[in-house]
Amino acid sequence: MAETGVDNIDEIFKRYEGMKRERGVWESHWEEISERCLPRSSLFVGHRTGGDKRTEKLYDATAALALERFASAVESLLTPRGARWHTLRATDKTLDADYDVRLWFDTVEDMLFQQRYSPKANFASQMHEGYISLGAFGTGTLFVGEDKIAGMHYRAVHLGDIFIAEDEHGKIDTVFREFNVAARQVMRMFPDANLSADLKKIVEDKPDTRVDILHVVMPRSDRDPTSRRTDQRPWLSNYYEVKEKHLLEEGGEEELPYIMSRYVTGPREVYGRSPAMLVLPEIKMINEMSKTVIKAGQKVVDPPLIIADDGVILPVDLTPGGATFARLDGRGQAPIQPLLTGGRVDIGLEMMDQRRRVINDAFLVTLFQILVETPQMTATEVLQRAQEKGALLAPTVGRQQSETLGPLVEREIAILARQGILPPPPPLLEEAEGEFEIEYVSPLSRALKAEEGVGILRTLEMVQPIAAVDPGVMDNFDTDEITRILSDTNGAPKRILRRIEEVQQMREARQQMNSAQQMIGAAEPASKAALNVAKINELIATPGEG
Repeated sequence: MAETGVDNIDEIFKRYEGMKRERGVWESHWEEISERCLPRSSLFVGHRTGGDKRTEKLYDATAALALERFASAVESLLTPRGARWHTLRATDKTLDADYDVRLWFDTVEDMLFQQRYSPKANFASQMHEGYISLGAFGTGTLFVGEDKIAGMHYRAVHLGDIFIAEDEHGKIDTVFREFNVAARQVMRMFPDANLSADLKKIVEDKPDTRVDILHVVMPRSDRDPTSRRTDQRPWLSNYYEVKEKHLLEEGGEEELPYIMSRYVTGPREVYGRSPAMLVLPEIKMINEMSKTVIKAGQKVVDPPLIIADDGVILPVDLTPGGATFARLDGRGQAPIQPLLTGGRVDIGLEMMDQRRRVINDAFLVTLFQILVETPQMTATEVLQRAQEKGALLAPTVGRQQSETLGPLVEREIAILARQGILPPPPPLLEEAEGEFEIEYVSPLSRALKAEEGVGILRTLEMVQPIAAVDPGVMDNFDTDEITRILSDTNGAPKRILRRIEEVQQMREARQQMNSAQQMIGAAEPASKAALNVAKINELIATPGEG
C-alpha cells in the first residue's frame, strides 16, 4: 500500500469489510463456546447489554472451571508472577562470558521485570485474560502501549474486536481493532485530532454517546527509513471514525503493538483453534446430560403420583409431583402411591463423569496435576515426571514462546530503550551492535530441559556400584559442570553459584593450606629427632661423674 494518508481511506475500509466477512464463520463458533465456557465474553453475535444474564445455556460448570484452571496453570508455568521466567544473554557466547556484558543484561532484566509488574502497567491480570482467551477461543490479544511519561501499559483485547491477517511467512502482520468509546473519551484520546462534523456535534450535544473507532496497524511499504517522523515508522498506526470513515490520527510504531497468541492453527486458517473447540461436542453433551439428570433426580426426590380412579384414565403425568389417575381394580392397593419410572440417576452421573474426564484432559488439567497428586518422589522421579510433562507440552510451549513471549519482550525492551530508562550498554556489547537472545527459565521451560538432569542422575546411580569397587571411575565426571547443569535444570538462581575464577582461587588457597599443614606435620617428627640427637651429643661431650 503506497499511500498512508487520507487518500487511501476507502481502501482501508474496503479491506476492513473483507476481513469482517472472512471472520463471520468463526463468530458463531466462538459464541457457542462463550455460552458454555465463558459467558462473560459472549459478545460475538447480536447485541449485548452490560449486566444482562448470560448463563441460560450453562447447566454444568465443568468446562468453565477447566478453562480457569487451564489459564492459571499456563500462567504459572509460562509467566509465573513474582518469579523470573526469562533471562537475556548476548548471542555471541564469548561476548556473553564478559563480566560487564553479563552485569548489563542482569540490570536490564531487573528493570524490565520492575516495569512490567508495576501496578500501573497491569501486566499480570491482562496476561491472565489472554490465557483465558487462548484456552477458550484459540486466539488471545495483548496490547502493549507506550506510556507517554515513562514505562508501558498492557491491555487484553476481546477477540470480538480484533481482525487479523498474516504475511507470507505465516506471521500476523496486520491487526484491525474496532472499539466502542464515549464521544468525550475520543477528545481525551486524540486531543489534537481533526474530528468530523458529525462527531463534533455529538461531543457538544451528547458527550456520553458511544461511537466506534477503528485502529489499523500494518506494515508500511512506502517510507523513508532515515526520517524520524512517526508517520515514517515501519508500522502504520492510524485511528479512524467508523461511521464517517474519517481519519482521526495518523501515526506509526517501531514494533507491532498487538501481541497475538494462537494455541494451534488449521491449514489455511488465520485464527487459532482451542481446547474448547476440540471438546465442544462433549461440553454440549454434558450440559444436556445435566438437564436430564436434574429432571431424573427431581422425579426420585419428588416422584409423580398415581391415584386410583373409578373409570377415567388420563394421560400419564411424569412431572415431579404430578398426578396421574388410573384404574387400580381395587386390589388392595393404596389409593395414592408413587409412580415408579425405573430411572437410574447413578448411571447418568457415571456418564457425566466420563465426559468430565475428557474435558479436563483437553484443558490439560489432568496433566498439570501429575506432580501435585504424587508429592512423595525422589529427585530423579521428579525430573522424570517433569520430562514427561515437558514432552507433552512442547508444541504448546514452543508456539507461545516464539509467537507471543519473544515479540513481547522485544517490544518492551525497545520501549524502555527509546524512553532512556535502560543504562548505556558496555562498549564491547555496543561494538557488537547489541544482539541478544531470550532464554526462557519458566517452570515449563525447565521441564523441557529436564532430560539432561534425568540422564545425569541415572548415570551417577548406575556408576555408584562400580565406584564402590574402583573409586577411580569417578575421575570420568566433571563434577563442577554436573553441578551447574543440575542447578540450571532445577531453576536455581544463578547468583547462588560462585564464578569459576572464584572457585579456582578457593581451591588453590585450600591446596596451599593443606600443603602447609602437611609440611608442618612432617617437620614436627624431624624437629623432635634433631632435639634428641642434640641431647645425646651434649651428654657425650660432657660425661657425667664416675
